[in-house]
Amino acid sequence: MKGAIAIIPARYGSSRFIGKPLAKVAGVEMIRRVWAIAMAAEGVDRAVVATDDARIYDAVRGFGGEAVMTPESCRNGTERTHAASVALGLGDADVINLQGDAVLTPPWVIGALATELARDKSVRTATLATRMAPETIDALRKQKAAGQAGGTTVTFDKNGDALYFSKAIIPFVKKPDGAPPVWRHIGIYAFRAETLAEYVTLPMGPFEKAEELEQLRALENGIKMRVVPCDYRGRTHWSIDSPDDLTQAEAIIAREGELLPVYDGTAKVV
Repeated sequence: MKGAIAIIPARYGSSRFIGKPLAKVAGVEMIRRVWAIAMAAEGVDRAVVATDDARIYDAVRGFGGEAVMTPESCRNGTERTHAASVALGLGDADVINLQGDAVLTPPWVIGALATELARDKSVRTATLATRMAPETIDALRKQKAAGQAGGTTVTFDKNGDALYFSKAIIPFVKKPDGAPPVWRHIGIYAFRAETLAEYVTLPMGPFEKAEELEQLRALENGIKMRVVPCDYRGRTHWSIDSPDDLTQAEAIIAREGELLPVYDGTAKVV
């Protein structure tokens, strides 16, 4: 069965971390880590870095990866993913949009998205979530109270299709005993080709504007988004937005070990 293609948007000019994709994390370039993790995912046939910068393009080609140049005018990772799919002539291939700073995303988490697309042909777009333990909910609540906006939660119906995403903690838990049903959203997305092409033409709606969450555009326009539960198997969820985050990522790797034995695109992890 034909697998999905992972597209990894990567910009050099990140406002908080210039040159971030080429920064080394525990001795390996960030973009190389993410490309190799995508290649290691079950159900992913190909991984391509989509960039607007020749330095990133050359670096990816230099370590044996595949890259494609996309316009500087792309406003976000989804638009860059679509531009890459068009430039590559992917046709009706299923696409997974994987952020270029997701250096600690386990391959089996990405593979869960590819598996759901293959399993249920009615799914138009999908994303991931992991159930939060009471202590992690409490920690997130304290972060929100301190004014930190990071951390998105999601609710979904009995079929697994998203009802709403929010930077608030949803649902509101009136009696926080036991294991409340709070799911943390993981910002990786899978699209059917025709859904991705439609999505990039849609206008921003009021809820997306209010929450600054791009995935709400799908829900506001009647596109169902399947939420796939995933298990990090004890690994720490982390991404890199700043040099401080990079330091933390290296500490996590030192503590938990590497996700892959090698970052050359040959490993496969289920």
